[in-house]
Amino acid sequence: MQFVCAHAGRPATALTRRDVARALLDVPSGVALVALPDLRRAMMAAGNPLSLAFWESAKATLRSIEAGVATVGDVQRWVESTGTEPILMTPGYFVWPEEDERGPVAAEMFARLVAYLEERVRSGEIDPDALAGGDPEARHAYEELQERWLATPLPDGRIPGQAVNEEQDEELFAAWDEEEAFALSELRRIVAELPKQPALPAAELEAAAARLRALLALPGYPASVLRACAGFDDRPMPDDDEELWLAVAAGIAGPISDLTENGDVLEEFADLERELSEEDAALANLCAIQHADWLAAVAALARMGPGVLASPERMARLIAESEDIEIDDQDQDDLDATEGLFASVVALWSCLGIVDEDEVLTPLGWWGLPKALERAWSPAPE
Repeated sequence: MQFVCAHAGRPATALTRRDVARALLDVPSGVALVALPDLRRAMMAAGNPLSLAFWESAKATLRSIEAGVATVGDVQRWVESTGTEPILMTPGYFVWPEEDERGPVAAEMFARLVAYLEERVRSGEIDPDALAGGDPEARHAYEELQERWLATPLPDGRIPGQAVNEEQDEELFAAWDEEEAFALSELRRIVAELPKQPALPAAELEAAAARLRALLALPGYPASVLRACAGFDDRPMPDDDEELWLAVAAGIAGPISDLTENGDVLEEFADLERELSEEDAALANLCAIQHADWLAAVAALARMGPGVLASPERMARLIAESEDIEIDDQDQDDLDATEGLFASVVALWSCLGIVDEDEVLTPLGWWGLPKALERAWSPAPE
């Protein structure tokens, strides 16, 4: 009892089913099972007996854990059946961050919801015994209650679900910016240490830019993907050849916008059985490549110079063997996955003359790839 009260920060008379459940899960299941009868008697003596349904559900869950057959989902659902544990993922797809990953706003909103649910239990609106018994109607009502709370403005005007999501977005963007800044500093260090700096191949750039302008005027793939990468669907193409080429090359490493939407886009993506178009697959692959992989790939090509093979398979190998990034041991599945992502990259590189028809790095690619990657990772001018 002393442990449970300290764990919950409440006296025995104020302990809830959730408090007891969380304390039981914070010790080995065998220890919790042995202590369960004495804990139940102590709760009764304190005038807070909880219910037979709760104790039976606790015993069943702890036995299942001890036997090694309980899943994480089983345990989570049991804690939620206490009536005051927020649902980890609601039917409306709101997801609470893990406890050790919650920021100040998420922690505040979670605590507010716990307090709100405790009020609903006291008023009889939530029936924990029905939840513990697996009553589907009680579960549905419990879910609906939380959905409404998450979407209802607080007295200060904040909407709980929206406030939590906004905080998570800010944390995600901050982590992304930090990772990008580090990758940029490493790229600049590597380029500065090259024994020979690549020179601008003016004639090759002029020819590549002319081909690129003609290509970007066409409908469909690959022009649609290149326009989206560079953000040219929302702004005019620059007249300067170098500016045009670098904008598109940088966009491949850091796409600026999505494909132009049409009226059926929501219906298309709601169809989970449909096969991705070549455009969608290409853009998805570009967005899936991590900063570290880009850094390893471009650093390797910059060091080796023009004439090196830059096929998707070769790129996967260069990344796996790179000493510029920390990477776990790669098995064949990992190599195949990276190769699949870079298949889209190399295909688009060929449109810019970064690689030739044999997927070999050109002087233009040697000169332009580091510059394009630097542009992609540099903060946008204010």
